[in-house]
Amino acid sequence: MDEEWQILASMLPEGWEGLAGPTGAMQRARGAIKSAETLLKLLLLHIATGLSLKQTVVRAKLQGIADISDVALLKRLRSSDRWLRELSLRMFHDGRFARSVVMVPSGCHLRAIDATTIEEPGATGTSWRVHYSLNMSNLACDYYELSDARGGESFRRFPVNQGDIILADRGYCHREGVAHVVQNGGNVIVRLNSTSFPLLSRENGAPFQLLSHLRQLKGSRPKEWDVNFKAGGKMINARLCALRKGAIATEKAQKRAKKVAKKNTKILRPETLECAGYVYVLTTIDNRVMTTKQILDLYRARWQIELCFKRMKSLFRLGHLPKRNDDSARAWIQGKLLTVLLIEKMIDQARFFSPWGYAITSKESMAGIH
Repeated sequence: MDEEWQILASMLPEGWEGLAGPTGAMQRARGAIKSAETLLKLLLLHIATGLSLKQTVVRAKLQGIADISDVALLKRLRSSDRWLRELSLRMFHDGRFARSVVMVPSGCHLRAIDATTIEEPGATGTSWRVHYSLNMSNLACDYYELSDARGGESFRRFPVNQGDIILADRGYCHREGVAHVVQNGGNVIVRLNSTSFPLLSRENGAPFQLLSHLRQLKGSRPKEWDVNFKAGGKMINARLCALRKGAIATEKAQKRAKKVAKKNTKILRPETLECAGYVYVLTTIDNRVMTTKQILDLYRARWQIELCFKRMKSLFRLGHLPKRNDDSARAWIQGKLLTVLLIEKMIDQARFFSPWGYAITSKESMAGIH
């Protein structure tokens, strides 16, 4: 285990141990937890593997990591939120996800939101739904809400501040939710749900004919149209930005659409199948602030972040979300995100690993030369 830990620790950001003190993770640390290394081993044992607090402390004692009570570990978890967030942030800035996020306008705050269902293991058998928001400037979980498994996805669940730009998938594309964001000073970039979000042409107020407009797209050149939608008795301005997919991407999207329709025993309309050959995104950002290309680039970043979310969702299903304290719940979510980023880094580095399975340190490299 020591060898495996050294490999894992080498993937953490430089100076990770020194960050534990200033962020409060090692505040009043005494007894069994004498180092940041011991604390992170305990936290990852609990968060990444899905062990309960009691299971974690038993495993930690047997493995010689630390002899600590489950209550003491919970207190350490609560105080480690800032540390886990800072570790995640530094890993994010060094990883491939950060390189895909374009610069947002000055004064704006980029947030990505999502939700996932948690089936708790063990005797409880309880289903929960976590709705969470990640601030992409510091990779902090800036808001989360816990609901029962039937809690739907909606922008209205999230507090919105002036200047927020919220990225979301089509599950959040509801008129009342988008109106909630706009009325609170924010903007959205969201994949359009063409079946439940009727648009109007801003030019003449007539129903916007999506497919006939998409057919105007040629090659790889994006295009946008000014549209309106009605919510709460008010007319709200928006833009529809679209791009034609390539032949291979279109074929894959249409296969997925057919598979979903078959699974849900629904008849797939020819129009729906044709629409699968395009990417079309609704935004409320003014075109003087961001161009069509910038909007689509930003949504593409959201699509890549979705890969991170998918891994996060699978990890969310491991373990019990702490529900009685905001600090411990946020730290748990940050720990899951750190785990995702570590997995992503391992996958990237695995392409270059040598047969013995780890990178040679600089001293060993020099010894080999002599």
